[in-house]
Parts: sequence; structure tokens; C-alpha cells
Amino acid sequence: MTQETTMLFASIFGCLAIILGAFGAHALKKKLTTVQLQSFETGVKYQMYHAIVLLVLGLQFNESYTNAILLFSLGICLFSFSIYGLVLSDAFGKKMKFLGPITPLGGLCLAGGWFLLFYNTM
Repeated sequence: MTQETTMLFASIFGCLAIILGAFGAHALKKKLTTVQLQSFETGVKYQMYHAIVLLVLGLQFNESYTNAILLFSLGICLFSFSIYGLVLSDAFGKKMKFLGPITPLGGLCLAGGWFLLFYNTM
């Protein structure tokens, strides 16, 4: 893992969070139920929070952060993107139930990233 790769991940995830947040707030507002919209927004929020963490880690890059960066990146993909898939597939009548168990795995990756960040600062 390099500083450049970390910054690339941060910028891609941050940009996608903005695009997906706007998409959810405008294009999907009339297609999603309140509960679905809240779930979609949860995915966007967690993605943006962790994109900001990746940005900070990239700005003060240290090799000891590599595993935390990888877990944050994997966690975003598993957590947020499984939520997007669940919500959108449900809204369009073809719920992809196999994504359900993926969301908590993504949450574990995010929590693991925070634990490693804590551990590596001790």
C-alpha cells in the first residue's frame, strides 16, 4: 500500500459517495420507501465517513496503517455497496437476498480497521 493508492481510494470513494447521495436524494426519492431511503443514506454516510478517514491516513501516510487502510477499503465495498444492492434490488422487485449476510461482514471490516488503527498508534 502506498500513499498514492490510499489517496486514490479516498478520492474514488468520496466522489462516489457524493454521486450516490445525490442520486438517492433526487432520482430515487420517489421510487424508494422511507425505510429504503434511510438504508441507502446509511450506506452513503458510512462510505463518506471512511473516505474521509482514508484521506487523513493518506495525508499522514505510515506503512503501519496499511492493514487498516485495506480493511476500511474492503469494508466500504462490502458494507455500503451491499446496502445499495439490497435497497435497489428490493425497490425494483428483484431483491438480491444473498447480499444480506455481506453487509455485516463489511461492518466487521470497518470495525477491524478502527481496531488496527488504534492498535498501531499504541
